[in-house]
Amino acid sequence: MIMPGVEQAEKVADWLVIVGALNAGLAGVGSFIGTDLNVINIALGSISDGLVANVVYVLIGASALWVLKGKLGK
Repeated sequence: MIMPGVEQAEKVADWLVIVGALNAGLAGVGSFIGTDLNVINIALGSISDGLVANVVYVLIGASALWVLKGKLGK
């Protein structure tokens, strides 16, 4: 039996991994063309260098581990 809220947490984790992967790809493309396409920095604006941005990146990383654990555990 799945605990309440786990399915929602898995969906959030999936979306955070997608956002993180797209962000990494766009940051790489931006580096090639000489511009900043880091979606997280763009979305967070002036607070992108602070604690909030770090929390977002940690959440994305933790989500990736959660998704990976789910894929390897099946």
